[in-house]
Amino acid sequence: MSAAAHSHPVILAASSTTEHRPLIITLFAVFVAATLAITVWAGRQTKSASDFYAGGRQFTAFQNGLAVSGDYMSAASFLGIAGAIALFGYDGFLYSIGFLVAWLVALLLVAEPLRNSGRYTMGDVLAYRMRQRPVRTAAGVSTIVVSIFYLLAQMAGAGVLVALLLGITGDTGKILIVALVGVLMILYVTIGGMKGTTWVQMVKAVLLIAGALLMTFMVLWKFDFNVSDLLGTAAEKSGHGAAFLEPGLKYGATGVSKLDFISLGIALVLGTAGLPHILIRFYTVPTAKAARKSVNWAIGIIGAFYLMTIALGFGAAALIGPDEIKAKNPAGNAAAPQLAEYLGGVGTTGGAVLLAVISAVAFATILAVVAGLTLASSSSFAHDIYANVIRRGKATEKEEMRAARWATVAIGIVSIALGAMARDLNVAGLVALAFAVAASANLPTILYSLFWKRFTTQGALWSIYGGLASSVFLVLFSPVVSGKASSMFPDVDFAWFPLENPGLISIPLGFLLGWLGSVVSKEEPDADKYAELEVKSLTGTGAH
Repeated sequence: MSAAAHSHPVILAASSTTEHRPLIITLFAVFVAATLAITVWAGRQTKSASDFYAGGRQFTAFQNGLAVSGDYMSAASFLGIAGAIALFGYDGFLYSIGFLVAWLVALLLVAEPLRNSGRYTMGDVLAYRMRQRPVRTAAGVSTIVVSIFYLLAQMAGAGVLVALLLGITGDTGKILIVALVGVLMILYVTIGGMKGTTWVQMVKAVLLIAGALLMTFMVLWKFDFNVSDLLGTAAEKSGHGAAFLEPGLKYGATGVSKLDFISLGIALVLGTAGLPHILIRFYTVPTAKAARKSVNWAIGIIGAFYLMTIALGFGAAALIGPDEIKAKNPAGNAAAPQLAEYLGGVGTTGGAVLLAVISAVAFATILAVVAGLTLASSSSFAHDIYANVIRRGKATEKEEMRAARWATVAIGIVSIALGAMARDLNVAGLVALAFAVAASANLPTILYSLFWKRFTTQGALWSIYGGLASSVFLVLFSPVVSGKASSMFPDVDFAWFPLENPGLISIPLGFLLGWLGSVVSKEEPDADKYAELEVKSLTGTGAH
């Protein structure tokens, strides 16, 4: 679930890219300036905590659906999946399936009850029937850890993308790019809050769908709209022949890789319903009905997009070939931009323009997702940890928002440092780790809280901390961090856990600990509070 090699390849900027670099940089700057302008405009309308955290709950179901899909179609979706399909064929496509099916869990189990029973964060839902301070602390810690894992992936994607465009080959240059993304993300959140972030996500979702649609059309046009011709050429050029179109190229060679695949699948399908930056999006709409409708819109938009990633991934394999893809980036993260340049015509202005537009859209994608993640973790820190734990509910709205802005700066600095280290790992792989941590720590607690009468504070704490600690611990001792050419630290080997994704062990453990903690707890669950929460979550009575 990570890069194919960890060497630092010299990125050979194509002559066309060098020639047209001023044009590429100009287009890029226009995109960034436009999104910053939207943020400043929205920031002027952000007056209260409700505006900062939940966009004043003024967004319609369609607008929120567009923003949710903008939040979800991250650098991993666009760059990571296209790269994974281009290098591993059928097995790369499994990411698309997992990311999409995950929405059904979010829709059926979480979207509506969550919108009805919380105000701004996951901690609100848990604290409703549990002891406030320990549960809010746990929810805040978990939100920040999951967000940082997800941020790593976006930062790695940004580094690859801008390095490719500007022809930067040195590590220092790539680290500076990661730092630039961090600074922009801090600006987006501190100035625009949820309103700015939501508008940027909506604009970006439209641009991303339009860009993917254009490239899909051009790829199919190259093959006279004959899909089997496209797949046949991709298989032939991949060097794997028919095996490229069958399961088992990445997962399936050994028993361990089959288990790894099951682990990945579970993490992807269950992780979405526990991702903090997706959960807080349900609070930006006025009613639970709108929350449910916005998920329906998101499923439609995201489904269409993931169908297009098939054309982009197999198109890159057929038209460019795996060797050239790996030469630009060993994990395949540059496959989509390379395909854009090829389709526009390598060495022509058309190629340079298409490369610049697609890369700028991908960069806008990264910035929007990064802003959403940072907002989720800074709101959780300010609302759960600062206002309710440190200040014991006595903080004013102004103080809470100031704490959120400072938290944004701190989270930005941490993710810049970690993003610089993770710059050569496959972004889809890094995102799947975030999904595993979210599914292990957050999902059991949310589901037990909403649907199990006997759930106690101790159960919630065991579930969050146990799921969080086990998933992070297993990742640290897995091949993602050490022991393989594609690891974060390839020169050392302390990997004793064979799977690259911890979900198979840590998700059942999170559920088990939640149950066990509640059963052995001496605390008597508050039946009245549960009955209140049940009515509120199912009907919306008394929802904010």
